[in-house]
Parts: sequence; C-alpha cells; structure tokens
Amino acid sequence: MTQGTSTNEQRPRVVIVGAGFGGMQAARKLADQPVDVLLIDRNNYHGFWPLLYQVATAELDASHIAQPVRQLLRDSPNVHFQLATVQGIDRAKHVVITDRGTYPYDQLLVAAGTVSNFFGLNQIEEHGFDLKDLPEAIALRNQLLSCFEQASGESDSERVQKLLTFVIVGGGPTGVELAGAISEMIHHVLRKDFPDVDFSKVRVVLVEMADRVLLPFKPALSKKAQQSLVKMGVDLRFNAGVVGYENGELRFKDGSHLPANTVIWAAGIKGNPIGASLGVPLQRGARVQVTPELHLADDPNVWVIGDLSYLEASDKKPYPQLATVAMQEGRFVAGNIMRKVRGEALKPFSYTDKGSMATVGRHSAVAQAFGINWSGPIAWVLWLVVHVYYLIGFRNRLMVLFSWTYNYMTYDRSTRAILTVARPPIIHESSDTKPSDTKPSDAVVAERAVAQPVGASQRA
Repeated sequence: MTQGTSTNEQRPRVVIVGAGFGGMQAARKLADQPVDVLLIDRNNYHGFWPLLYQVATAELDASHIAQPVRQLLRDSPNVHFQLATVQGIDRAKHVVITDRGTYPYDQLLVAAGTVSNFFGLNQIEEHGFDLKDLPEAIALRNQLLSCFEQASGESDSERVQKLLTFVIVGGGPTGVELAGAISEMIHHVLRKDFPDVDFSKVRVVLVEMADRVLLPFKPALSKKAQQSLVKMGVDLRFNAGVVGYENGELRFKDGSHLPANTVIWAAGIKGNPIGASLGVPLQRGARVQVTPELHLADDPNVWVIGDLSYLEASDKKPYPQLATVAMQEGRFVAGNIMRKVRGEALKPFSYTDKGSMATVGRHSAVAQAFGINWSGPIAWVLWLVVHVYYLIGFRNRLMVLFSWTYNYMTYDRSTRAILTVARPPIIHESSDTKPSDTKPSDAVVAERAVAQPVGASQRA
C-alpha cells in the first residue's frame, strides 16, 4: 500500500527517517514552511540519549529523558508523524518502505543513527547488554538490581562473586560514565539496601583495548578520568582485547578469562543498516558518504545526517558522531531543502565545535570546551548545565533537576523497581550452553529488554 502525506499535491513532500537529534531538529525547522513533512520512527518518543546510562543505573526514570514525538510536533500542522519500522528505501521509485506501507517522497532525509557494533562477537551480542534505547536501559537496570537480589542470602561464594562482577567493555564516554554510575549506585545506594551481601566481592571492571580511556580527549583529561575511576573502586584493564563470552566467562585475546554474569558492551557503533539500502558504497563504520551539502553525490534529493553520515572536515577527519553534530546538521539540511525548493544555490555544511565532555561520578567530570580543558567539580557543573539546557521540554528539565537534587542530597536513587512480567528469569549455568550464531529476533529482544530481570550469564 502506498501512502501519501500531502494535502496539497503542489507542495513538496519531505520524508524524514528517524526522530533522533538530527531528524527532530530538521522537522521542527521545517515547521510552517511550504512543504509537507512526514517523520517516521519505530518509537513514538524522542529520547535524550546522553542520559540513557542514568536510566540504566536508577538515577532517572525513563520518562525523564523521553518526550512523545506527537507532543513535540502538535503545533506544526505541516509536520506529521508515522510510527513504523523502515525496512528499505527505493530511490528509483522515490519511496520509503516500512512495515506500515510505502511512503513517497520528493526530498528524503535519513537520520537513522547507529546500532551497536559487536565486531562478530555473537555471544556478547546475544548474552551481553548494550545501551542504545530505553528498553535496553531498563533491561540493564533490571539486571543490576536482580544480581544483588540473587546474591542476597546466597551461600555459594563463587556464585556470589560471579553475580557481583560487572564488566563494561569499551573505555569511551559511554563506558566511563556507566562504570562511574554503576560504582556509585553500588556503594552509595545498594550497600544500604543489602546489608547481608558481602560487598568485598563486588567488582566493577572497565575493559579497554587501548592504553587509556577517553581516546578522543586530551591525555591529561584521560588521566584525570582514570584517577577518578580508580578512586571509586573501578578496576581498569587496558590493552585487553575481548574475543568471546561463553558460559558466563569473558574471554580475552591473551588467553585469560573473567567470570561475570553481567557484560555491558560499549566498545563500538556502526551505521544503521538502513544506510546500506541506499545502494551507495559505505565508509568505515558503515557510514554513508555525503557531499559538503549533506546529500548523496549521485542523488541530490536524498540527504543523510547525524551519526549515519560521513563527511570529512578541513583536517581530513570525519565529523564526530555526537549529538551536537547531528543537531547542527538537522537544522542546516532543513535550510538547504528549502533553498532547493526555492531554486536557490545550496550551501556547504560547517560545524561549530562546542566541545566534548564526560562525567565520571559525583563532583567529577572532564570536558574540552571553549578551547580549555576542564576537570573536577568545575567540569561536573558545566556538564550538568549543558545537559539540562539541551533537554527538550520544561517538564523533562524540571524532573531531571529534581531527581539530580534528590540523589545529590540523599545519596539515594528513587527508581529501583525491577520491571517484570510473570515470566521468571531463566538461569543457564550448565557447561553445555552453546553460543548462538544468529541475532535474536526483534520480538525476543523487546520481550527480554522490558520484561525480564536476569541473574545469570545469559539473557535468553
């Protein structure tokens, strides 16, 4: 079934794939313009993903960082939303193919973002955790809390050790922030909740292939972050290549292994598979090469922005996969689309670097902003201000500020519910467990992400 979105056939139809930072900025910029816009996403919400790790560690509720797309667009009569999963793009026919039908376009903007890149480690993909969306954050929160619930009253010392070992693979901003937040949650909150648990067995391990964390940052800032993590009790393992995860043991390239019921993957991303359906050669990380104007070289009617796009800056390095880049590109492409509609010359994109930052824990963060390297409490306050500023919606800002203030004053977390259905966790401890060679279906992933606390080495 082919579906149109325009009420006036003379008005150009702009279809936007993805309601993330870039897609949402473009949609709002095109509001009240003489075009009909259709925004397509598989979720009905826009999420503020830089704070996703705080949902996973019970600092924030999921509703604090998510805003309904229809609410954000309700004052934009020319912008419509469709809840659908994009399955492909037919450039020859100028249509987007979804599970809800096909949608024609005159101008197509692809802002589909990235997915986790497991580099062929199927066991970790199936049995580990990653952090790309709200269901995955809730699944990880369920896991962390369930491990302590199962360790409570457990007499088997080895099993307790395995339950209370939490490994984060990847020392980028996500991995560092997760390691710090998990450590804080354990030592400031769960220690009070579980007086019968032997906390000497708790281990938070951060694994990194390189020789330091936060490679995009200056070495001095990496050192500051490492010092803060060590002070918080995080075990740092550098130059450690992961090669597999079987029977609840993380295996390394040097032949060593680490028993752990919880492995969190934060070691890489790649472009959304939607990019491959455009039929153009992909760059490193499955990113789509675009022109300086941000459209395909062989198709000026198809634009690609955000983490999925590949464009080199003046230093011959690709623009980083950051929310600030996606937001600037979204607003910029909206302007270029309107220039094209009006028959005007297009402009090349120029990124204004607003810096990078990562929080390590209470009173500790690192930042590169305004040409200055920041660390410690000053960087932490800067991180707080920036993240509140970029949150969409007054209610979200208010709720996040309230939660942060509550957490800061009480050393507590208010969202420690294990959200489950009637199905109990399935615990696999036997040695005959076999890794799967196939990726779980979307239905299975959704079910276990939202519904299932897991206290063993596997999630399936």
